[in-house]
Amino acid sequence: METFELEIVTPNGVIYNGLAKEATLPGAEGEFGVLPGHASVVTLLDAGVVDFVRQDGIKESVVIDWGYVNVSNQRVCLIVQGAVAIVGANESEVARALSQAKDLLQGVADSSYAMASVVARMEQAAKNAIG
Repeated sequence: METFELEIVTPNGVIYNGLAKEATLPGAEGEFGVLPGHASVVTLLDAGVVDFVRQDGIKESVVIDWGYVNVSNQRVCLIVQGAVAIVGANESEVARALSQAKDLLQGVADSSYAMASVVARMEQAAKNAIG
């Protein structure tokens, strides 16, 4: 299966840099998916969850507050203000990441509905990370 390079960068450094089979991004105009060979686009990102499938088939999730994405033929680069990967070797580490993600989103919540939706997605990502 084809892949593309996915990079998620914050002012504090790189959160993820590797090959991915697919990604779902929280665009400012709605959630959208990216596959290899996607049309080129530069757009705003809203607070939400970036879900992606790595080259090895493992699904990962990263919570972002806001930023931009540049999608080109075989490269997707997210430049975001803040991000927290929902990963961990055990439930305690995943719970810590989930808490950090909720803190990240506190300052950007536009509405309680939007926040509830993002929190629900984060919790699902945490369940996927654990098992």
